[in-house]
Amino acid sequence: MTKILTSLIVVASCLTVQGQIEKIDTDRPDQTESASTVPKNYFQAEIGFNKENSSSNNYSLIHPTVLLKYGLRRLELRLEAVCHSDHEQLVPQSKWTTGLDPVEIGFKALLIDEKNILPKTSVIVHLGIPVFSSKAFRSDHVAPSFRLVTQKSFTDHFGIGSNLGMAWDGYNSKPAWLYTFSPGFSLGQKWYTYIEAFGFIQEYELPQHNIDGGIAYYISQDVKIDFSGGFGISTAAPRSYIALGLSFRFNAAHK
Repeated sequence: MTKILTSLIVVASCLTVQGQIEKIDTDRPDQTESASTVPKNYFQAEIGFNKENSSSNNYSLIHPTVLLKYGLRRLELRLEAVCHSDHEQLVPQSKWTTGLDPVEIGFKALLIDEKNILPKTSVIVHLGIPVFSSKAFRSDHVAPSFRLVTQKSFTDHFGIGSNLGMAWDGYNSKPAWLYTFSPGFSLGQKWYTYIEAFGFIQEYELPQHNIDGGIAYYISQDVKIDFSGGFGISTAAPRSYIALGLSFRFNAAHK
C-alpha cells in the first residue's frame, strides 16, 4: 500500500497546475461531503484505503475507494467505485470475500453561495448500479442516495460542515437516514484537521452513531494527503476504523 500511495503522489505532483487561487476541496477524509464543486473543466480524483473493524475478529478492507469528479459550471459529475474485502472469523477456517461494490454515478449541484448568515449549500445525488459490481456484492435493485450539504465559514481558520440525507442499499425498500456534523480547523497554509459526529438511522434497525477525526496535509494547491480514524458509540455501529488517502486535480482544458 505504501508503494502504491508513493507512486500516486509522484504522478499527482507531476500533474499539478501552478497558480491556482484556491486549494483543492475534497469530500474526504471526513464523512461530511463538501458543499464546494470542482472548478469548471477540472478533473479531480480522491483515492482512499481503510480498515473497518466490526468486531474483534471480523473486519473489512477498502482497497481502494475511488471518487472521480469533473467540474462544470456550479456542477460536478461524479463516479465512485469501491473495492473491498470482508474477513469473517469462522471455525476451522476464516472466510474472505472480495469484490466490487455497485459503482455509483451522480452529480453535485451548487444551490446557494455562502453569503452573510447563509451557508454554502449543495445537493448530491447518486445511483448505485448493480450490473457494475461483483456477484458477491450485487444488490437486487438500483440504490439511490440524496444529500443536502451545507458549509459555513466563521473565520479564515474555522468552519462547520453538515449533511442530511437518505440512502437505499438496493436490498431494503426502507431508506436509511444519514447525518453528519463536522467542525474543521485550518492550521496555517498546509494543514487541516477536523472532528465529526455522523450516523445512520433506519426503521426497524438499531441506529449507528459514530465519532471520528482526522488531519490533512496540502502538498500543493492541487494535491492533498489525509489520515483519519473513528469509532462507534452505539451498539450497532462498527467498532472502529482507520483510513489513509490521496486527492489531486488538474485542469483538463489546460494546454
